[in-house]
Amino acid sequence: MHRDVAALEQRLQDCSAPQKLIATDGVFSMDGDVAPLRELTQLAQRYRAWLLVDDAHGLGVLGAGGRGSLEHFGLTGDDAPVLMATLGKALGTFGAFVAGSEALIETLIQSARSYIYTTALPPVVAEATRAALRLVQEEPWRREHLQALVARFKRGAGQLGLNVLSSDTPIQPLVVGAAPRALELSQQLESHGILVGAIRPPTVPQGTARLRITLSAVHREEHVDRLLDALATVFAAGECARG
Repeated sequence: MHRDVAALEQRLQDCSAPQKLIATDGVFSMDGDVAPLRELTQLAQRYRAWLLVDDAHGLGVLGAGGRGSLEHFGLTGDDAPVLMATLGKALGTFGAFVAGSEALIETLIQSARSYIYTTALPPVVAEATRAALRLVQEEPWRREHLQALVARFKRGAGQLGLNVLSSDTPIQPLVVGAAPRALELSQQLESHGILVGAIRPPTVPQGTARLRITLSAVHREEHVDRLLDALATVFAAGECARG
């Protein structure tokens, strides 16, 4: 069902509810690929459904101005009536937000229990977020540098023959199959001074346990090269052990 627009349309056709909601990530956190937002907006319009985009991994990273997945596809807030994102990833602060129409926001304020009983963000966090937004808007070199690192890693991983999923975002999943193998490789990388999480079922389907490699703008080219060298070493050691 992942990114399966045809399957979604079939479900919309079969749905008789007067109110419909299409909910998607902008960037999928375990695969690193981007939702087909143009097609989703077309389906939302055709079937009179709301489109909710959770852009936790797109905001600040994708789009010419860092506005996220919608900007990446040339879309606007009018195309996605409900936009969510976290402030704790690319913006480096804390908290999250929902953006939408005045009617939507007022409804959430009055009706969303998780909001009603949540303590407000400290003012210093709000101001830090404003500063982070200014950096996103005024200093695009971070995104350019990050994309260069992604390209460098993908090129090196391809030369090593690693099973990295098709992703052009900073999330670069390396599928290894069995959960014990993913844990073993993660521990071996840590012994090389590199922290890469091992993602296992039920977070991902059986047989697709992976190393979730995540690059950031604070990394440098030598960090990517060190990671590739370590991956080559631990995978070669594993092949030798099985041989």
